[in-house]
Amino acid sequence: MIAHRNLGLVAAAATLLAAAPLSAIFERWTWLVQSTIAVAVVATVAALTRLGRLPLWGQTLGMLAGLTLALGWLFPSGSELFKVVPTPATFGYFASLADASLVDIRSYGVKVPDTDPLLFITVLGVGGVAVLVDLVAVGLRRPALAGLPMLAIYSVPVAVYVDSVPPVPFVVGAAGYLWLLVTDNVDRVRRFGRRFTGDGRGVDVWESSPLSAAGRRLAAVGVVLAVVVPLAPLPGMNASLLDTLGSGTGAGTDRPGQGNSPDRIDLFATLSGQLNQSEVADLVKVTTDEPNPFYLRFGVADKLRPDGFRASNPTGRAVLPDPPERTRPGVERNTYSATVEVTKNLAMPYLPVYREPLRVEGLSGNWYYDKNLQVFFSNRESSRDRRYAFEYVRTAYTPAALRQARPLPPDHSLRRQTVTPHVPEVDALVETLLRGKTTEYDKVRAVYDYFSAENGFSYALSTEGGTSGEDIVNFLTNKAGFCQQYAAAMAWLVRAADVPARVAFGFTNGVNSGGGTYTLTNRNLHAWTEVYFDGFGWVPFDATPAYGVQGAARSAWAPDTDAPEGTAPGPSTAGGPAGPESTAGPERRLDGQEDVSSGLSATPGTPIRSTPIWVWWAAGVLALLALLAVPALRRLALRRRRSGGRAPAPVTGAAAAPAGGRRMVVLADADRARVDAHTAWDELLDTLVDFRVRIDRAETPRATADRLARETLAGDTAATAAVRLLGQAEERARYARDPLTGEPLPRALRHVRAALATRADRRTRLLAATLPPSVLLRWRVATTDRSARLVTMHGRLRYAVLRWNPRRLLANRFAR
Repeated sequence: MIAHRNLGLVAAAATLLAAAPLSAIFERWTWLVQSTIAVAVVATVAALTRLGRLPLWGQTLGMLAGLTLALGWLFPSGSELFKVVPTPATFGYFASLADASLVDIRSYGVKVPDTDPLLFITVLGVGGVAVLVDLVAVGLRRPALAGLPMLAIYSVPVAVYVDSVPPVPFVVGAAGYLWLLVTDNVDRVRRFGRRFTGDGRGVDVWESSPLSAAGRRLAAVGVVLAVVVPLAPLPGMNASLLDTLGSGTGAGTDRPGQGNSPDRIDLFATLSGQLNQSEVADLVKVTTDEPNPFYLRFGVADKLRPDGFRASNPTGRAVLPDPPERTRPGVERNTYSATVEVTKNLAMPYLPVYREPLRVEGLSGNWYYDKNLQVFFSNRESSRDRRYAFEYVRTAYTPAALRQARPLPPDHSLRRQTVTPHVPEVDALVETLLRGKTTEYDKVRAVYDYFSAENGFSYALSTEGGTSGEDIVNFLTNKAGFCQQYAAAMAWLVRAADVPARVAFGFTNGVNSGGGTYTLTNRNLHAWTEVYFDGFGWVPFDATPAYGVQGAARSAWAPDTDAPEGTAPGPSTAGGPAGPESTAGPERRLDGQEDVSSGLSATPGTPIRSTPIWVWWAAGVLALLALLAVPALRRLALRRRRSGGRAPAPVTGAAAAPAGGRRMVVLADADRARVDAHTAWDELLDTLVDFRVRIDRAETPRATADRLARETLAGDTAATAAVRLLGQAEERARYARDPLTGEPLPRALRHVRAALATRADRRTRLLAATLPPSVLLRWRVATTDRSARLVTMHGRLRYAVLRWNPRRLLANRFAR
């Protein structure tokens, strides 16, 4: 019973650990507290039923009853007996929570708030998994099968996230599963009897089993590889292997926001990376019946933190709300229709649409509309290769109408979007700009007009760093930047003026190919500011210098501050795609600034052109070829070192005496002759290995040479004589007092090698030249030897450490 009780507790703990990936879905940890209570109740009831020796079906019913009691206490309907025992009304309430959870799942994007329907369905799921894990692992003693219900928990965030689930919760869940397996196996071994090693030696109580230790090492290595390999960066890419296979952050990739959930995409990083790309890619094709459309819009950043603006989590329904009718004088509303085709180069969880859509066609039920952010989003699908049509309202304002807007009341919900971090330099600047301004619109226009060339502001894709420690202060000091900096800076200053503002993201007008069809590329990605006026809604302002933005548009309430006096505002005024101002010409460009489409930095000598991908592929191919050439180079170097270019050792003997003179004796270098013979024989053996000729290590050198002459080199007189010479030289070097000297052993090796190459097939010759088997064999043997030495050293070190193991010392003490 004690073993079952321990295994039951481990099963409950493993279930909670397997639920760790759910932390990527919820904003808070309420789900974990409630799930822990439910699992604890299930584990307690399971232990009590096993203590009462109930059958397996009785244990299952008891655990289900305990889970029901826990759910009734955590999510009371008010009709429970003694506030715990459920009634029929309780189950009806549970059904309503389950139905409401389906609505919340469609409405919220990750991370979700703590709503009762979502918490109920989560606790119910985790508690149900706890019942199954206990039933399979403890009741049926099949802990390996318990991984299936535990995997079901992990599949929830995987299905919800378009992005990858964080790796740490996966490691935690895997550790819980391994804990369950180890506990069951230890219990089985203890019930079986005494543990022993493979060589029959008994394992002490204090000592871990070699088999279990090996299993733990393999499991640890497997988990580490499963987590680390998908996260490994790929050469030439700013994303990991996991990102390349369908997820990422969107920052610095070729496709903005690819594969992200709405709350994980970094819109600023995406925009910056796309504007700095050297290649132009078509992203969207839009057809509209509006003569001069404004920007196509897909995202909003409305949360201001000390490090800048961030996108909030969108929530919404599948139904588009009707925009309020604006009957104020000076407000003109017109309805248009548009069709959008997104290319494969744009994959993100948002859809580009014009502001104030009325009706949309061609989208599945997985797309929702956030009426506050005015964006379409999805947690399951992306915008890639999507085509849809919609109707929308284009609203135009006059400055006189916007001057009628009143300040927001103190209890207005958008008051939170007027809070800014305290930056003294920004507050002082806003105070200076607002002097004498009485209306909300005049305050906003004062901030908007400040970002003009008259005040020293210019467009640049790269900016200088500052020393203030605040990005907003650096930008306002250097007065050079691109759209995202202008949009964020204006929104910050407008908020400091006590007016709600946010940053919008989308596309400027692209190339008009006729018929109201515009092709939008990554050069048209843009950011601008939206300001809220009470009674009017969100009104766009684009403070970025128009000459630096392709397809920029201006309006009557937010004109081009750098345009000549008397120029009528409109989309074509600010550099429409067909006009001469569509890109920054030389006469409009400031000193040190480059054209956006040139791919160069705004600062001279600072290139921003990204390295083409083919360079990385070429470098990878060259690195692979160099790696493959290492064995061949190693074999060539070894052959050259063995030949050495030395002359044969001189012959031992006496030379003939000249007439009337004395005899002259020439002594041979015996040591050198032996070294030459051994070297030549080693080279012969490596050559035989390279050409797949069998070698019998039990043969003597003469026997090996005779076999080669008889079987392999038969018919080639020169090669036969050469191999017999090599065998004789090796045999004399091994066993004779005087080695063989004065013979050209390197030339004999060349004869044998040429003969072997002639008789070998093409594949053998190719492998002998590029991947010599002799080199690979030497490396394999050396690796095996080193591994054996390391294992021996590890065993000795482990034995020395285990001598002082506390468990061993305690066991020896109690044995006395």
